Amino acid sequence: MTSLGSPVDSNGQGLTAERLSLGVAARLSRYLQVLTQAKKMGKETISSQELSDYTHVNSTQIRRDLSGFGKFGKRGVGYNVDSLVSQIRKILRTAGQHNIALIGAGNLGTAIASSDIFADHGFQIVSVFDSSSKKIGSEVGGIAVRDISELKQAVEDEEIVVAVLAVPVAAAQALADQLVDAGVKIIFNYSEALLQVPPEVTVHTSSPAVDLLYALYFYLT
Repeated sequence: MTSLGSPVDSNGQGLTAERLSLGVAARLSRYLQVLTQAKKMGKETISSQELSDYTHVNSTQIRRDLSGFGKFGKRGVGYNVDSLVSQIRKILRTAGQHNIALIGAGNLGTAIASSDIFADHGFQIVSVFDSSSKKIGSEVGGIAVRDISELKQAVEDEEIVVAVLAVPVAAAQALADQLVDAGVKIIFNYSEALLQVPPEVTVHTSSPAVDLLYALYFYLT
């Protein structure tokens, strides 16, 4: 396990240059998801027990994770939601805006573009692409759909390193190849395709069926 690094001051300075362990990064991401929703609901403070209830991570583990980076909470009061959101984003190095390209303007792509799922965490869909002449020129989520042939130039011009792939299985690999060629380093794959990419490119496959199987396993056992 890598070090949790040096504590941060009130401005979030002094963060370690070392990589977080996978476990710590995963838990911090879960805390951030809950905190972001709590912020939208108007909550100003949240306790480690409340975070535990929503994330199913032991409250002692939560306090240990956060104390490794500085003193964020107050005994009997809890954590300031706004402050903790900001600090965790700095720890995860996701502070600021990160541009995303969305590939696929069908029903799923339209739903993704119209939701706040990425924007809530500082990720902004700045370009939408499709190969269908019926969709090119239309708008999804207030963004004009562009021809997939414009992808490479858009990645360079708009400094895109992340792409969301919301296309049929049969088209996924060819489009993933185009994304890699354009310089995209992270692909969120919403198809069921098994993508082959170079080792320097990260693919995260999102599947509701897999999540359901995981949940059912623990329910049934």
